[in-house]
Amino acid sequence: MARNNYTIVEYFGGEDGYRCGYCKNEKGNFSHGMWSHSMTVQDYQDLIDRGWRRSGKYVYKPIMNKTCCPQYPIRCHTVKFKPSKSHKKILKKFNKYICKGVIPKEHEVAQPMDSVCEVAGPKEPSKKMECAITDVQKELAECPAVTNVERNETDVTPTGSEPSRKEPASVSEGRTTTAPKPGIGQDPNRPPCRKAKELRKERHHQKEQMKHSSVGVSSTNPPAATKTNQTKTLEDLLTETCPDTSSHCFEVRLVCANPPCPQFKASFDASYQVYKLYQMAIHKDPPDKPSESQVRLVPVNFEDPQFTASYEQSVALYSRYQMAIHGDDPSECSESKFRRFLCDSPLEAEHTDDGPEMGYGSFHQQYWLDGQIVAVGVIDILPTCVSSVYLYYHPDFAFLSLGSYSALREIAFTRQLQKQSPKLSHYYLGFYIHSCPKMRYKGQYRPADLLCPETYVWVPIEKCLPHLENSRYARFNTNPDEGDARVLKDVGRALVLHRRTVMPYIVYARKQKGSNDEPEVREYASLVGQNCAERILLYRA
Repeated sequence: MARNNYTIVEYFGGEDGYRCGYCKNEKGNFSHGMWSHSMTVQDYQDLIDRGWRRSGKYVYKPIMNKTCCPQYPIRCHTVKFKPSKSHKKILKKFNKYICKGVIPKEHEVAQPMDSVCEVAGPKEPSKKMECAITDVQKELAECPAVTNVERNETDVTPTGSEPSRKEPASVSEGRTTTAPKPGIGQDPNRPPCRKAKELRKERHHQKEQMKHSSVGVSSTNPPAATKTNQTKTLEDLLTETCPDTSSHCFEVRLVCANPPCPQFKASFDASYQVYKLYQMAIHKDPPDKPSESQVRLVPVNFEDPQFTASYEQSVALYSRYQMAIHGDDPSECSESKFRRFLCDSPLEAEHTDDGPEMGYGSFHQQYWLDGQIVAVGVIDILPTCVSSVYLYYHPDFAFLSLGSYSALREIAFTRQLQKQSPKLSHYYLGFYIHSCPKMRYKGQYRPADLLCPETYVWVPIEKCLPHLENSRYARFNTNPDEGDARVLKDVGRALVLHRRTVMPYIVYARKQKGSNDEPEVREYASLVGQNCAERILLYRA
């Protein structure tokens, strides 16, 4: 059996409640979970389209009608995406800093960003499992968001006419009002003032008339379209060129995380350094640097001279990030957690003729500024989407709104991949949590869909929001007769792995006379769906 041809999982169930990272309910968060030893990209694509998400090799699915803060998968249609005014403002601010070194005078503190790890995980599974999973509850608690959207308002400075808009003083205060001095009034030779909106509409109307009048008429010298009259695309805003005398040098690199490529190994230390700084600044981890005893030795497959030389810097940065941003205890942001949470992935790297050039799998998108890693976006490239896993950044550069900037970068990256593989057109932002106001920002990347928790069909977010205003949990599919298209029909056809042998569950059940695990297997198979149950191997001890 070729291991990379199968997805192998161990199912945990989801009976016990645990702490919610959003409303802080100590026992209100419920989810099903399973540990994935290996996973194909197609299986994971099908699982996230049923509400599952991964954190490292741990894959979980919130129990939507039971958990305190229901988490709805959200995706953006990247081909139709157009940046909003706030998005353009962030991109311009970033470009000004790169080109001119301009630092915004005022900026809000970056809000914690969620990702696929945005819920607390279950407690540590039984020790008989062959994979050691240490304190998953702490590992998955209160993780930062994928994106953060600044809510800076445009500064309004008072003009010289400001006093004239004040309320007149009352007579009882002993003040008298005087008539304004006579003037010549408005210049009759000048056209009356008009609103900018009216002028834009008039220019647009004139352009339409010119287009219609030019149909069928050839012109030797057609008017050249000026750049100022063209609407800039997301790519235009991201790739604005800077002069040779730019204040800073910026570069984005995509490195393969599993299996780790040489570039990933060489930059592992610096990446880990940023992660630690982020956790301390954003999540309020204690500033103490983790002791050497909390730093695990590099595994054999990570051996590399460059990696070894930068290892301690990476560990320190990751720790500072966790402690400053997420408020983690030093023991919660060790190198072992960093590796398990952000480097380990169950996804097997795959290449197909009609797929993207770099293939499918798990990657780190690194943001380098003046030779230093300032942010890292962990992403999964899947058959029909780019899925955001996590983002962490250097706290000193929070003023650049790197959360929002990276989301826009990843949307543009998805559009780039879509040109190579047409079906790869969506950007998955993790979960949308309407019951938590600070987590509603993901809905600003339009057009967007939310996943119906009962029928597993994608529904435009505009149709979902009225339901969520009335209830935390809602079914978005308005057709009462429509159900789950991949509902479990025959649990006997589900595949299991027992003593290194693959077999249907019905065969396994016959061999294990007196076994009482059918309710657990049936629950697992109903959650992953009939199709996945017939492909994924459920490990049986």
